[in-house]
Amino acid sequence: MVLLVDGSSYLYRAFHAMPDLRAVPGDPSSPATGAIRGMINMLQKLRRDVRADYVACIFDAPGPTFRDALYPDYKATRSPMPPDLRAQIEPIHEVVRLLGWKVLNVPGVEADDVIGTLACMATARGCQTVISSGDKDLSQLVNPQVTVIDTMNDRTRDVAGVEAEFGVPPQLMVDYQTLVGDAVDNVPGVEKVGPKTAVKLLKEYGSLDALVARAHEVKGAVGENLRKALDWLPKGRALLTIRTDCELAEHIPGLPALDDIAVREGQDTEALKAFYEKYGFKGLARQLDTHAVPPELLEEHQSQRKLGPGPAAGGLFDEPDLSGRSQASTLHYDTVFTWAQFDEWLAKIQAAELVAVDTETSSLDEMQAEIVGLSFSVKPGEAAYIPLAHSYGDAPAQLPREEVLARLKPWLEDAARPKLGQHVKYDRHVFANHGIEVQGYAHDTMLESYVLEVHKPHGLASLAERHLGRTGIDYETVAGKGAHQIPFSQVPVDKAAEYSCEDSDQTLDVHLALWPKLQADPKLSFIYGLEMKSSETLYRIERNGVLIDAAVLARQSQALGQRIMQLEREAHDLAGQPFNLGSPKQIGEILFVKLGLPVVKKTASGVPSTDEEVLEKLAEDYPLPAKLLEHRGLSKLKGTYTDKLAQLALPRTGRVHTHYAQAVAVTGRLSSNDPNLQNIPVKTAEGRRVREAFIAPPGCRIASADYSQIELRIMAHLSEDAALIRAFREGEDVHRATAAEVFGVAPAEVTSEQRRYAKVINFGLIYGMSSFGLARNLGIDNAAAKNYIQRYFERYPGVKQYMDETRLAAKSRGYVETVFGRRLYLPEINSPNGPRRGGAERQAINAPMQGTAADLIKLAMVKVQDTLDAQGRRTKMIMQVHDELVFEVPEDEVEWVRVEVPRLMAGVAELRVPLLAEIGIGSNWEEAH
Repeated sequence: MVLLVDGSSYLYRAFHAMPDLRAVPGDPSSPATGAIRGMINMLQKLRRDVRADYVACIFDAPGPTFRDALYPDYKATRSPMPPDLRAQIEPIHEVVRLLGWKVLNVPGVEADDVIGTLACMATARGCQTVISSGDKDLSQLVNPQVTVIDTMNDRTRDVAGVEAEFGVPPQLMVDYQTLVGDAVDNVPGVEKVGPKTAVKLLKEYGSLDALVARAHEVKGAVGENLRKALDWLPKGRALLTIRTDCELAEHIPGLPALDDIAVREGQDTEALKAFYEKYGFKGLARQLDTHAVPPELLEEHQSQRKLGPGPAAGGLFDEPDLSGRSQASTLHYDTVFTWAQFDEWLAKIQAAELVAVDTETSSLDEMQAEIVGLSFSVKPGEAAYIPLAHSYGDAPAQLPREEVLARLKPWLEDAARPKLGQHVKYDRHVFANHGIEVQGYAHDTMLESYVLEVHKPHGLASLAERHLGRTGIDYETVAGKGAHQIPFSQVPVDKAAEYSCEDSDQTLDVHLALWPKLQADPKLSFIYGLEMKSSETLYRIERNGVLIDAAVLARQSQALGQRIMQLEREAHDLAGQPFNLGSPKQIGEILFVKLGLPVVKKTASGVPSTDEEVLEKLAEDYPLPAKLLEHRGLSKLKGTYTDKLAQLALPRTGRVHTHYAQAVAVTGRLSSNDPNLQNIPVKTAEGRRVREAFIAPPGCRIASADYSQIELRIMAHLSEDAALIRAFREGEDVHRATAAEVFGVAPAEVTSEQRRYAKVINFGLIYGMSSFGLARNLGIDNAAAKNYIQRYFERYPGVKQYMDETRLAAKSRGYVETVFGRRLYLPEINSPNGPRRGGAERQAINAPMQGTAADLIKLAMVKVQDTLDAQGRRTKMIMQVHDELVFEVPEDEVEWVRVEVPRLMAGVAELRVPLLAEIGIGSNWEEAH
């Protein structure tokens, strides 16, 4: 097998996919390293996934090629390489060589041509070739011996794949590309001949040569444009054809035998370590300190571990130790089939200081998942799997599930026995489905990562690779993927055991690497403690769920359906013809061709856009776009909520049990799904009515408590602006106070319009709104908006100073912090890309406020739940939405909730301005507002 990597494609992908990493984190003057790290990651993964005897990574060499001589405008429209990427080219070449790859960059020859020539040579020698690239041009090289894989998009372009994707077989790809042209390389095709037309012509005529020979037969504009291009087409084809006959011998001696790109044994560990340390890749360097086993050999070793009633066979290599601890040199993974083994492991579990627990289940739906098996790890390298419900044909006899769980229940429910997991909220639900309320979860590796490195992935596989240098078995390896995926109960026990033991073992290992870092920083340790308490409270909220009135939703769906049909009729009347209101293409034809409305902006392909922003702009002057917007909004509301909410209710409870994703938003905010409670469009009357279906059961009421103007209060605290602080301390209407300051009038003289302007300014500046954005939002000219912002900053100089200082601090440190110390990383704050950098600067202003608000609602959530528990209240917390907590309250506790919940929420922190929580009570969620 020959593996050829399109290095030029890889390095651009690595540069744009990775954040703006630096050799010294947060120091913009140190070398950029994002593309280097991205290349290392991609190449190491590729070597694990594709086993090859010969490997080469091919880059474009600087300087002109034969194509430039053939056509001086070749690639003339390409933007120059970003300076930060150019500076990483030589280090990338260096590390690719150190990783054991042959690096090729042939003067005067493009990378594609080198790849084409090597692939042709390999085919002649009887070898299969895999080309790794995202460049579709390489599809013309595909044949039964040559395959192109696009790892970034999980796409394989073999003979069938090319035809399925482009509509023509690989041998016609050059003809296809010649007709279509290549805008990226500035190679014209036939005017107005796109992919569909090119495919149609080639299917009809068989080839480009046959088409050219019969060009006089092609009718219409296509024929006319084809005939105009006849003189150009030979040159276009020459430019687009990948050469397979380049003279490479002087650059690659010994190529006829492929010896020069044969896989090398081992790697230059010392040189690689020095490289990693130079560019700040400390984790990779520490991995090399432990052993220099190539990743693909380590994976092979791991895949050969034997599992059975006794310990797994010892390994050939130590696992990498990246946390300064002593780690076992072999892995001992047991599979528990007998009560004697169970008793032995139960004793180990009971004696251990900390135990990692992992569940294997029948479903990802945490409210309905049942346990298929359990694994435990008591120390690094030692774990056991207890299969309980594997049910395939020749599955081995397993211990009875209910009896095993009954024997484990006292330990699981003992708060004095510390436990550890990865995403423990899910496991809490799974155990609860079997009547076990787990106590004593002391740590969650997902949340440890979320607090320490919020901007990075928090899945166990990513954590193990990043912090331990360990690559494990993924779920799809044991269970398959897509339509062919099998339930975990059908996974063979030996595979399930290895997979699950590895999960619990890695969870323990990752914790041992991350926990000392959290302990070393009191602020992060506090945030982590808050996240752990929040996880337990969210589990309670999810478990409680909220009662849904299906009849109310059915009536709303019917009313919405009638209004949607009416809007369709009205839109057809305004257009003068029927059309599909869900088709952007038909909408574009009606708006811009038939009605001649102005084009606001175009899509990337040059077609007039019909997105929401465009329709909102057009709706200011034209009736049809307004109808389209209303139709879209109501259709989404019906499809997402009124039609589906009742379907999402759990039959045994009649309630919807949303899932709160705790480790997703970089600001610390929660998100919810199935259903998404955060995005109900409450700015419209129809959207607010959806909340009427969230009801209290008989004998109870719904209470909704939320913080008032929380982010403005946080801004006052952070900026220490005297005027803002005074307004909040004196209980003024802060928008009226702002209007009085900006418009230079007494507060009593502020008009409703001036207050509206001030409200937009107050919230707009928090979110980094520019004068242009403010002008568009208020419907005023840019100069007036700029003047308002200037006057705002004159009246609130502390806000301006805070914003300026925060930007500078973010650029220096690479992150900002909430009031409580949560770190919010900004990988693009020093990016050479202007829009990315600007976005990060706006985020630097807003993130501390959003993040502090998230911290406060979590503190409130935990405090209220603790109080409910301590006082034995029957009130249930059933939802958390943005800055709002929603409760199901027995009638006899309504007055207590009305008084105590706002008091508890306001008292969770002392800021420079008072916190204020307000509460409403009703028979449903909407009525409680």
